[in-house]
Amino acid sequence: MRALTVPFFTQSDTFSQLWPITRRHIVEVVGNGKYSHGAAVARLERALADYTGARHVVGVGSGTDALVLLLRACGLRPGDEVVVPAFSFIATASSVVLAGGRPVFADVEPDGYGLSAASVAAVAGPRTRFVMPVHLFHHPADMAAISALGLTVVEDSAEAIGMRHGGTHAGLLGVGGVLSFFPTKTLGAIGDAGAVLTDDPVIAETVGALRHHGRFGHTVGNFPAINTTTGVVGQNSKMDDLQAAVLLAKLGRLEDDVRRRAELAARYTERLAGVPGVRKLPTPRPGVRGVFYVYVVEVDRRDELAAHLASRGVETEVYYPTPLHLQPCFADLGHRPGDFPHAEAACRHALALPLYPDLPLSAVDRVCAEITDFLTGRTA
Repeated sequence: MRALTVPFFTQSDTFSQLWPITRRHIVEVVGNGKYSHGAAVARLERALADYTGARHVVGVGSGTDALVLLLRACGLRPGDEVVVPAFSFIATASSVVLAGGRPVFADVEPDGYGLSAASVAAVAGPRTRFVMPVHLFHHPADMAAISALGLTVVEDSAEAIGMRHGGTHAGLLGVGGVLSFFPTKTLGAIGDAGAVLTDDPVIAETVGALRHHGRFGHTVGNFPAINTTTGVVGQNSKMDDLQAAVLLAKLGRLEDDVRRRAELAARYTERLAGVPGVRKLPTPRPGVRGVFYVYVVEVDRRDELAAHLASRGVETEVYYPTPLHLQPCFADLGHRPGDFPHAEAACRHALALPLYPDLPLSAVDRVCAEITDFLTGRTA
């Protein structure tokens, strides 16, 4: 008989524990009768500003929308080039296209997943105006090296709530950044939601207009006239108040969840260090405060290991099976295998293991035992 399943992600226990607080926020939303772009969104924006230290937080419909609107608000012009890492989620590059720009791919660092400043310098050209580092998985990118390149830095900090570099929250190390509240994130909603972080009041005001059909001057919580004059073509990317209500409830225990994730990650590292076939474990970057959104290892025979774990009831995820420069939607850019070797190596070997606050340490031990047995040939 197969052992009890270890899911890759769940927030059922956390949500049930928070239900009394969540219910109060949801009842307030229902009582107000304003389900989008209302008072709960405004409260969440203020709470996130307090937590991150951002002067301005603008709630939007998703993390992807946050990237698109931030790029537009920063003055991205049609055809402007934005350097992005070849190893990331598709939204990193697709947001550039959706905002009217052209993605230019660069490699990641050999010892981590941050954008390589040396690779950025090698691929940047006369039309390159922006660089978009991604704070991927558990630690911020090397922002000092990237910022020194002289390009406008827009941060894909979608996974990075709680991460800090020298005391400054991720997303506030360039002109602005974003947060995603997709359900699996460290701070997850029960649907899609996102936010833009910035210290620039003009960028914040512009994002605020773009998320609401280009309407300037309308504060969150009001009921603007339908036929308001607009000065810029925007879109409908308002945050739902029910998502804001859930996030407000969960934000109060975010630091507890971050500490629990760190405890689980330390257990993984302790149990997997030195195991033959484990090629790379997460390595802290000096001077930063990382947050384990996911725990990613690089292993030999990655796909075989994932299949073995699945047969034992352990769910995993592959981040990411295909590098961005080899995705079919970017075939017109003319890249070939071998262009960005570190990104391609990560795509062959990286595997994300179960990690969420409700996960017991005994489950981590079980996962590590299964990995060790498989990689050392002790499985039946």
